[in-house]
Amino acid sequence: MTPTSATGKADRARRAGFTLVEMMVTVAVIGLAATAVVLAAPDPTPRLPVEAERLAARLVRAREEAILTNRPVAVDIGAEGYGFRVRAEDGWTPLTEGPFKRVAWEEGTRVESAGGVEAVMFDPVGLAEPARLSLTRDRVRATVTVDLAGEVRLGS
Repeated sequence: MTPTSATGKADRARRAGFTLVEMMVTVAVIGLAATAVVLAAPDPTPRLPVEAERLAARLVRAREEAILTNRPVAVDIGAEGYGFRVRAEDGWTPLTEGPFKRVAWEEGTRVESAGGVEAVMFDPVGLAEPARLSLTRDRVRATVTVDLAGEVRLGS
């Protein structure tokens, strides 16, 4: 005689393995865990392009500050980093608030400028002295260019 039950419990006890739904849930959980690991891993690409983008964005902001305040703004570029200053009645004064805090280059970054430019100057209407700044680190180069109209461009 075959052991059977009206409720089918004996039949369930003999089944072994996983259902398709259980397998799909397991694969989804593993996928989410793998995604979290990939997102938490450090970016292997060089950070120099990010540093050049940051410089370009702050140059654009310095130009906007010159236009909005109707005062010349200078961005001093040096071997250690860059800082901002504004022309006031009593001379040049450093800008230190908000996006104008002095910024140090990341370790190993070198800056070269065409023509030995040490500062990028923006006048109250947004015009600028043309400048070409080349940032290099670990054989990676990024270029930030400011034209006569004060437009800032990023290149590599």
